[in-house]
Amino acid sequence: MLTYSFENRGSDSLYEYLYKQIRHDINTGKLVPNEKLPSKRALAKHLNISTVTVENAYSQLLAEGYIYSVPKSGYYVSDIIAEKNISDNEYRNGHGKYDAMATRKTAASNGNKGASDGFFIDFVNNYTAPENFPFTIWTKLMRETMSENKDKLMIKSPSTGIYELRCSIADYLYQFRGINAAPDQIVVGAGTEYLYGLIIQLLGHDKIYAVEDPGYRKISRIYGANRVKCVHIPLDEQGINIEDLEKSEADVVHISPSHHFPTGLVTPVSRRYELLSWACKSEDRYIIEDDYDSEFRLLGKPIPALQSIDVSEKVIYMNTFSKSLSSTIRISYMVLPKSLMERYNRELSFYACTVSNFEQYTLAKFIERGYLEKHINRMRNHYRKVRDDILINMKKHLKEKKGRIMEEDAGLHFLLKVDTKLSDEELVEKAAEKGINISCLSQYYHDRSCAKKNTLIINYSGIRTEDIEQGVKRLFEIF
Repeated sequence: MLTYSFENRGSDSLYEYLYKQIRHDINTGKLVPNEKLPSKRALAKHLNISTVTVENAYSQLLAEGYIYSVPKSGYYVSDIIAEKNISDNEYRNGHGKYDAMATRKTAASNGNKGASDGFFIDFVNNYTAPENFPFTIWTKLMRETMSENKDKLMIKSPSTGIYELRCSIADYLYQFRGINAAPDQIVVGAGTEYLYGLIIQLLGHDKIYAVEDPGYRKISRIYGANRVKCVHIPLDEQGINIEDLEKSEADVVHISPSHHFPTGLVTPVSRRYELLSWACKSEDRYIIEDDYDSEFRLLGKPIPALQSIDVSEKVIYMNTFSKSLSSTIRISYMVLPKSLMERYNRELSFYACTVSNFEQYTLAKFIERGYLEKHINRMRNHYRKVRDDILINMKKHLKEKKGRIMEEDAGLHFLLKVDTKLSDEELVEKAAEKGINISCLSQYYHDRSCAKKNTLIINYSGIRTEDIEQGVKRLFEIF
């Protein structure tokens, strides 16, 4: 029976501490692959904690792929050690010795009618309602910035962004995403589209860039606009297919492992080590990790970033404040491996930073003083309520109509599979006639022959609660 002491758990909740202890035992081999774990009730009784605590810990481990469940049998340890060893050994063989933990440097001394093209309810576009943006705090910090930082505001920002903001981002990433990055590895830019362009210049126009299929269509369009070869790699139940990735001869793969759009898949840890192993096979291979909307996982802790387990410096981490604050705040950032950061400083540091000093200093204060964490927690509760209201209303209709809801806990959208003879094009058209904007999973496939039909993507980040009941009623009338 697993035995842990909870006396030295620090600030961790009981379930977080239990989750970390079991994860550690799996990573170190104390718990071997396919070993059966104690039942939730038995472990709770043994450790003198609640069954809910064990259930939450198991759920987090299951979501990250450290364990798997067998119906009517229980939970078992996933086989992640082999993949981890392959990845580590290939890195050692190809790149020499490495430090498992890099030295961390810290700072020295759209559901709105007017925003949705006339739709009554919009399940497609992102929109931040004015009442959800922290205008009072932002205004206060902006005034403080203009009062206290007059001299700095007039000084040209480094191409990577002001140091204070990069320090705040580095500290935030360490605290909440487990990423051990120095401020000097961070590049700030106005939107991820701009940063993608920098990456292409950094890695080369002669490289082959792979994207997920299905996937966010704008990414492949950006690569196409930059005149680089872009290949589409199909997904399986664990994320991007490694065998197809190898066959594609791609040099760079662009993925969203913590919450894939549009399927909602979470890439388990075993597949993550496979991806790192793939990257280690060539000096020119890199992984671009798009961590968009990872803060809003509504069940359990956020999934750890792929970059946080990368000891080979093969992962380029990207994120944005467009989802956590507002889609109109065009501030994004990327964390480059040290070797790529050196290349950036040599070859691309002539670029001017595309974000104004006013916004950078204000955002730095917003993060440093804990306002971002409080805002994300508040918005997570808000989105959970919106999602729950939508699910309650949808389940009322699903009693009469065939269909099912999938991936409702992963992030700010979920999937609705419906039983209908209508084509996806007809579904979108009939929904628009009723004032509803929807998209279907099939629209995001490059290879349409593999597209899954009659599956709607329900994005609820811009939905107003007062529109939910009527909006869902109208939606189900078309099936």
